[in-house]
Amino acid sequence: MKIPTLLFTALLALSTITSASAGFEWKEVDATNTDLLLDGKNVARYVHPVLDETSKETREATYKPFHHVYDADGKDFLTKGPGGKFTHHRGIFFGFSKCKYTTPEGKDVVVDTWHCKPPAYLSHKEIIEQSADDKQAKQTVLILWHGADAKVFAHETRSLTFSRDGDTTTVDFSSSVQPVEGIDKITLDGDPQHAGFQFRASNEVSEKTAAQTYYIRPETGKAEPGQTINWTPKTDTEATRDLTWKAMSFVVGGERYTTVYLDSPKNPKPARYSERDYGRFGSYFVAEATREKPVEVNYRLVIQKGEIEAADAEALSVAFI
Repeated sequence: MKIPTLLFTALLALSTITSASAGFEWKEVDATNTDLLLDGKNVARYVHPVLDETSKETREATYKPFHHVYDADGKDFLTKGPGGKFTHHRGIFFGFSKCKYTTPEGKDVVVDTWHCKPPAYLSHKEIIEQSADDKQAKQTVLILWHGADAKVFAHETRSLTFSRDGDTTTVDFSSSVQPVEGIDKITLDGDPQHAGFQFRASNEVSEKTAAQTYYIRPETGKAEPGQTINWTPKTDTEATRDLTWKAMSFVVGGERYTTVYLDSPKNPKPARYSERDYGRFGSYFVAEATREKPVEVNYRLVIQKGEIEAADAEALSVAFI
């Protein structure tokens, strides 16, 4: 039986709609990259390389897993990967320049999981959970922290949940860090520029648009472009510690974006903040992790196209808390 032209056209359109990706979807790009898509458009990427010590360059490219965020069009990364200004800065990342512990052999050591200086590095072990529907997507991964003699000294369970509203991507980040068997405790330490939970915008900000970067702060609102405030022992004030939120506005690909960084009051305190006009900001803390009581943190990033008012950032903080 011959199908009428109009019916055939309708069936073809329905087939096209049905076969197209709808909602969030995780997609394995290759052995070391997993993308998150929404309605077929890129939203984020989990980069989970295998350490390659063939050369200094290959080691730098592969010494830590992290998450990229795509721009609003899903075409280019909004965040930074390996290379560029401060190669160890990678998208959404977490680490500490001073991890202190005693090895099972009784040796006191300090290792750096921020710069990942040899022998320290972070490695992806496995994806524990991966789910997606039309409202959100969640990924939980197990990351191994390598220290003295490149041996694993800590396990990190890291979870990220993504949701989307128009050109705004919300990322809920949680992490639990505990020592491996044989190590009693780990002290996580560093300083505001080299530890903690951090966001780093594309290296294009460093190369081209740093002069257009500005910060928005709870007490003082919008700052002048290029003006930054960083915690030091001499400037330990309400402007640099224990903030419930902070926002950075920057330009990538000719478009302005703003990332609002939201901190939970349940996270370890005091939390010391730092800002850089080239696009990195976040906070760090000092805390001890044991097998019975891991260090657990929760943050939220709201990444949107365009600018935001301080009052709106405050409302996001209230909703998060």
